[in-house]
Amino acid sequence: MKPSPSHLLLAAVLILAAPVLLLAQQPANIGQALNTLADQPATHTGFVFDRSMLQIAQSLLESNGMDAQRATAAIHSIAVDSYHYPQPAFYTPEAFSGIVDTFRVAGWKHLVNANQTPANSAQPRAPITDLWLHFAGADIDGVTVLTRASRDMNVIQLSCDLRPLDLLHLSGHFGIPKVDPNAVMVPTPDGR
Repeated sequence: MKPSPSHLLLAAVLILAAPVLLLAQQPANIGQALNTLADQPATHTGFVFDRSMLQIAQSLLESNGMDAQRATAAIHSIAVDSYHYPQPAFYTPEAFSGIVDTFRVAGWKHLVNANQTPANSAQPRAPITDLWLHFAGADIDGVTVLTRASRDMNVIQLSCDLRPLDLLHLSGHFGIPKVDPNAVMVPTPDGR
């Protein structure tokens, strides 16, 4: 039996869409959970760099040590959400635990600064950074960075196909925090 043109078209679409379908998806309702992490409402701004916008930024990445062709191919989109609180925020530990569990169930690996204290996590005196990575084999196909400070919270989400070393080249650009040389990022202990 010969395949019909519609079957061939469907097969071609699925083959072309396969790389996009394999990208890590953010866990369901994670945006809503992040909106309720602090004890007060915030002003919110957000923007997304899509693939075409990132191609324009190719020269910036190249000038910072990342192969331009690799950069263009490696990042599919970057979304940045910033929250500003009128008063110092209290980040509810139970809400944060729910966020951590949601990412864990979806297969994301959570890294935290080993020097962080529980008291500073709820009411930060110094900024706190949490990093979630989603792997496809040895490569990273999703990154979420959450930084919390007394009056500000930022969420940066990458849809990508990166080697772990590529993350260092991206730090300090597109809203991605600069790698803190004093931070000791370690996998979270079980249950955290």
